[in-house]
Amino acid sequence: MTKLKALLLPILFMILACDTPIVPCVELWGECYDIEKTTSLGLRSQGLAEEIPPKIRHLANLTYLNLSQNQLTGEIPPEIGNLTNLTSLNLSQNQLTGEIPPEIGNLTNLTYLNLSQNHLTGEIPSEVGSLTNLIALDLKVNQLTGEIPTIIGNLTHLTQLHLSHNQLTGEIPPEIGNLENLTSLTLTENQLTGEIPQQVCNLIESNNLFTINITYGNNLTNTCP
Repeated sequence: MTKLKALLLPILFMILACDTPIVPCVELWGECYDIEKTTSLGLRSQGLAEEIPPKIRHLANLTYLNLSQNQLTGEIPPEIGNLTNLTSLNLSQNQLTGEIPPEIGNLTNLTYLNLSQNHLTGEIPSEVGSLTNLIALDLKVNQLTGEIPTIIGNLTHLTQLHLSHNQLTGEIPPEIGNLENLTSLTLTENQLTGEIPQQVCNLIESNNLFTINITYGNNLTNTCP
């Protein structure tokens, strides 16, 4: 029996030390949230600071997550890609840095994604093109670089696309003309060059767009008729 205990104790220790929680709740910012029952987490303007804890991934039943208008810092944890039931994610108006994690593409149920007014850098990940249920995509007022990915043309349910006030370069992809449900499009204050594609001009002429801001602060060589 003594030998059996000696064999079992290390195994028990490994189980207890495992990162997977064995308690029914996860503690975030001083509060404990039920892992099974928490489907909505709205903490807008709560003075939250520090980084978004990676253990937020344990709230796998979340459909709504709003951490906007706080003082959150650091990078968006890739573990946020575990929250595959999310339909709405709002991390806007914080002090988040680093790149948008490609794991964001796992959130295929999202209809609303707002990462605006942070300090995000790097390119818009092509994985965003997997979010085909999106109705609104807001990445404005960051420090994003590179070209607008053509795969954004896959997001045919979009009604709002806001990429203004970044450092985006290259030409406006003609694939944006696929977004026939757009009512608001803002691309101003970037470093975009070349001509506005005819496909985008056709979209403008369709009169579905109530808000359109493209040319100001860019280096485009034409305007739509």
